[in-house]
Amino acid sequence: MPADPASQPESSPATSVAVDDSGRVADPRAAVAALDGIEARPGVPKPDPILIADGVARRFGGLSAVEVDHLEVQRGVITALIGPNGAGKTTFFNLLTGFDKPNEGSWSFEGKSLSGVAAHRVARRGMVRTFQLTKALSKLTVLDNMRLGATGQKGENFFRALIPGIWSGQQKEIDVRARDLLARFKLDAKEQDFAGSLSGGQRKLLEMARALMVEPTMVMLDEPMAGVNPALTQSLLGHVKDLREQGMTVLFVEHDMDMVRDISDWVVVMAQGRIVAEGPPDVVMADQAVIDAYLGAHHDAPLSVEEEQAQIAAGEAELEGDHTDRKSR
Repeated sequence: MPADPASQPESSPATSVAVDDSGRVADPRAAVAALDGIEARPGVPKPDPILIADGVARRFGGLSAVEVDHLEVQRGVITALIGPNGAGKTTFFNLLTGFDKPNEGSWSFEGKSLSGVAAHRVARRGMVRTFQLTKALSKLTVLDNMRLGATGQKGENFFRALIPGIWSGQQKEIDVRARDLLARFKLDAKEQDFAGSLSGGQRKLLEMARALMVEPTMVMLDEPMAGVNPALTQSLLGHVKDLREQGMTVLFVEHDMDMVRDISDWVVVMAQGRIVAEGPPDVVMADQAVIDAYLGAHHDAPLSVEEEQAQIAAGEAELEGDHTDRKSR
């Protein structure tokens, strides 16, 4: 059920971050600085949220995969979404981006509702995503994959496609943009290769580059480092940071805690479908509740003498019981 309005967090502060004509943050440092002093707690209001989710729930039979009461994503910063396997992170991504439908709840992007909006229309509004398992079209060239990422192509209409003069100029602009992005991601030498011939890390780069063909204001990355060899990891990290420097908002799912500490400005923790903590990386990583629920530090802590003796006694009692049962037979 959606959260009771009376229990909802107070409305976000009226502070806003300056944006340019494209909707991107003009000064990324100001967007990050706006988080200073924000209380580290689940559902805390942000100074200028670009994405707001309320009472979003997704259930599969009797399993509650997502139960997010309230979440705000600050404009122009890098927010990490972390949590153990099965916490509901990717399902939540799918709901926000139109790839799945919730049982209940609402969410908005740039102040406009996205509830019930199809995935391709969500992308056109400026919120794009990548996938944990890359979705490159393996039998098309790298350049053709990039071309497909551009929206509003005049040649996609059957009748207009018969008249090259209508769309040829736009096609040249798309090719220029595609090649610029491929050069930025160090894939320009691969533009005529089939996407299926790329390594796992190169496919991640291609998917991120293709997402930027939409000229988005927000990029959502689902485990961008999964399956990437160490040689490309630093390159990907640099590209994620560069998205923020270009004024975009980034929300990403990741299990690599070193990466989370390195590039994120804010961290949101999910467990069993709920937001259990959020705050700056250092604060969240030191939260004992997060350590217990996610990092599992209590499982790795050394046993006290009393705990060790109790476990030995329990084991001996179990062995003695098994021995007695066998004799009775």
